[in-house]
Amino acid sequence: MNKVEVCFSPALYKEYENKDAIVVVTDILRASSAIVTAFMNGVDKIIPVGTLQEAKALKDQGYMVAAERDGIVRDFADFGNSPYNFTSDRVHGREIVYSTTNGTQAINLASSGYMVLIGAYLNIRATADYILSHHRDVLILCAGWKNKFNLEDTLYAGALSEMILQGKHFHTICDSVKAAIDLYHIAGENMTHYIDKVAQRERLRKNGLDDVIGYCHQYNLTTKLPEYKNKFITVLDNSEY
Repeated sequence: MNKVEVCFSPALYKEYENKDAIVVVTDILRASSAIVTAFMNGVDKIIPVGTLQEAKALKDQGYMVAAERDGIVRDFADFGNSPYNFTSDRVHGREIVYSTTNGTQAINLASSGYMVLIGAYLNIRATADYILSHHRDVLILCAGWKNKFNLEDTLYAGALSEMILQGKHFHTICDSVKAAIDLYHIAGENMTHYIDKVAQRERLRKNGLDDVIGYCHQYNLTTKLPEYKNKFITVLDNSEY
């Protein structure tokens, strides 16, 4: 049997680290949703970097850059972290450097796992199906907020965990999984109302960036599965799942 675990924060990652696990990194508001959207719209490759200095250096080399901190687009960047920025006319066929407050750091941290997938509601069914067809341990890593717990990533972790645990080869004794599933059930069908209470919604609203909330909580808009490998994010070939 393969185990399913949820890590609520990158600060806890060392306690869950599993070199044999498929690690699903999620940052619903907004990095993982933006990354999945970019691949929906034909981006060729995303280069996640942890620091603004790295992003700026690559911008100086001619790369297109998406970079923000605390939701605010950096002055040297071409655009920020909204999924709405990653339109086909802007990203199709491009390589984009990407740096965010929480998501890119979590992605780089997760690289010690067997493989790293980028998960969002937008591709949740495809993510679950891939995992169900590959009999490996699973760790869902919530990007959180500056190493703190957040609700929106936890709710996604609950939704994905529940899907995976329907597979006969998967089980859990992880309290984080059970808590995430319970929270997902509490949010229930009125997810939009529940999400209204999360801190990140308030941060986004303050900066006029909360127009993406509904979009980021849409299910199954794509079967694209972004994978982080060798310092790049590319999309898995459909033949692999």
